[in-house]
Amino acid sequence: MRKTIALVEDDDVIRENYAELLTDEGFDVIAFADRPSAMTYFERRAPDLAILDIGLNEEPEGGFHLCTDLRRLSPHLPILFLTSHSSEIDKISGFRLGADDYLTKDISIEFLIVRIDALLRRYENISNKQEEPNNASVNQRLTGDLSIDRNRLVVFWNDRPVDLTLTQFWIVQELTADPGQAKSCSALMKAANIYVEPNTIAAHIKTIRTRFKSLDPEFNCIKSERGIGYRWVDV
Repeated sequence: MRKTIALVEDDDVIRENYAELLTDEGFDVIAFADRPSAMTYFERRAPDLAILDIGLNEEPEGGFHLCTDLRRLSPHLPILFLTSHSSEIDKISGFRLGADDYLTKDISIEFLIVRIDALLRRYENISNKQEEPNNASVNQRLTGDLSIDRNRLVVFWNDRPVDLTLTQFWIVQELTADPGQAKSCSALMKAANIYVEPNTIAAHIKTIRTRFKSLDPEFNCIKSERGIGYRWVDV
């Protein structure tokens, strides 16, 4: 079955080019030039994946606002930023708002398709897991003040849910699988089924720490290991 991609891009030429390229790759594409028209569609139905630019017409951060609204409507919808904004601050902001991936427009269409396919495969894996019978004794795993419901894909800290994207959920699950063992960026990418630059993993880690600290200002369980990666420790 063909997957539907919602593309939100205010530049007419860029929007038409990407829509044509993605259609040629076998996707059904629904394109929007602004946040209000895109949101009207999203409130009625969810695509299989959303691609957002940041600046949308008169809204310099319209894509960020749209990402927040989309994540509220659909916690598991794959969201990818495709933008000319390449700063580290913008990338971190996108991940904090719930994006699963962040790409700049200088990438090739081949690389974009690889990232889209990876996100769609993850979503299919999630859907399959949700159809399995819920067995708390199997799907609950405790590590100190942390608990993970692998069936519902939710992380809890002191019995309170942590607001994480799917990418961040899998990163936390990989870190806590072997507490105390350092995990490389490559291992975290593999666990999350993404293929990104190490600084993108670093941006996710910063966001994960922020989400835990919003529940517990004393949170300090994720340690950076220079030249290696990251380690989960119970403190």
